[in-house]
Amino acid sequence: MKALIAKRIDSGTPDTTEIRDLARAAGYDVVGEITQSRTADAALQLGEGKAHELAAEAEATDAKTVIFDNRLGPYQMYNLGKLLPEGVEILDRFTLILEIFGQRAQTRKAQLQVELAELRYELPRAEAKTSLAKRDEHPGFMGLGEYDESREQDIKAQISRIRDELEQIEQTEQHRRERRRASGFDLVALAGYTNAGKSTLLRQLADDLDVDENEELHPDLDSTAESQDRLFTTLGTTTRRAALEPRDVLVTDTVGFISDLPHWLVESFKSTLDSVYRADLVLLVVDVSEPIDEIHEKLVTCHDTLYERNEAPIVTVLNKIDAVSEAELEEKAAALSALAPNPVTVSAREGTNVDELLERIDRELPDWERERLVLPMTDDTMSLVSWIHDNANVEDVTYGDEDVLLSFEARPMVISQARSRASELEAASA
Repeated sequence: MKALIAKRIDSGTPDTTEIRDLARAAGYDVVGEITQSRTADAALQLGEGKAHELAAEAEATDAKTVIFDNRLGPYQMYNLGKLLPEGVEILDRFTLILEIFGQRAQTRKAQLQVELAELRYELPRAEAKTSLAKRDEHPGFMGLGEYDESREQDIKAQISRIRDELEQIEQTEQHRRERRRASGFDLVALAGYTNAGKSTLLRQLADDLDVDENEELHPDLDSTAESQDRLFTTLGTTTRRAALEPRDVLVTDTVGFISDLPHWLVESFKSTLDSVYRADLVLLVVDVSEPIDEIHEKLVTCHDTLYERNEAPIVTVLNKIDAVSEAELEEKAAALSALAPNPVTVSAREGTNVDELLERIDRELPDWERERLVLPMTDDTMSLVSWIHDNANVEDVTYGDEDVLLSFEARPMVISQARSRASELEAASA
């Protein structure tokens, strides 16, 4: 479908690279663009002359969609709709992102989050339509769509219903995270902007042979992650077991950040970000091949988002080092040192320095503790011995006539559980 790009900035030269990428990701064929450097026009976003130029360009190129790389208010959308040729759809940056999200949503949770974001976006527009109707404005509402008197209340009711369902899903996922942690798993989350290479890195970190046997431990999450050079290939979360012995580590890939997201959209995907907030370690993945100013701005945004609720240590991973020279990499690492101290540099595509990253993950995760237990020889003892083998690194097992001596190292939570179960065995044998 043919689309025109429109963008206004207060000053300087408008850059349409990202909005063009977003449009292509949604399946549009970009046939032209109209840009302007000036303060926003309250009625049209663009100046009146430029808005008429946009309408003429839409007619000349037979574009059926105009995509603004700006946030359009309800009345701006209405006024632009009156200027553009009949049948031309208007999208702003956020409706375009929602369209992409809707195309990629596979799981029930992702679909609900997209629906919630769409409803939050639609609510002020429904309110604007009500206002226009009361003023007896044009019945077609142009860029705002058709008017339905009850729509505003319907939206509010749907938002409430979806919030409740998402809360139930999040409670279920939180219980699963707690079970994984109790089973001896360390939880590592990948965070960062879309297209930074998180999914590709996940594939490098994953121990593919062990994915299936861990399926029951995280049945809500897919065992595969796409690795493609396109935006938003990961909309939900994808978890795989990492190749990190003797630890049991689960790495989760999450939806990517994108610049200039409004609060209502971030809030709609809050439950996806909970995978990051509740992790033991966060890997903040950065595309080091991008311009330094852009990397800096993205790191600031990521830190603002993560530090709001995240308590886990954050390790910055400078990815795509295969796309930059050593000198450029050193220069960028030095310039970013305040935001990304002691980063790990990798090429997820080439597999460069992945072993170094695994070592860093091992160092940053909570330390394991050593324990030595003497277990009475009872009918249930071997079940506990087997459980410790599954959830810890067993260094020695000595079987006596009346007891079993185990020496092992594990997460503190696993040691606590092992002690509790050993006490129960002791009490039962007394």
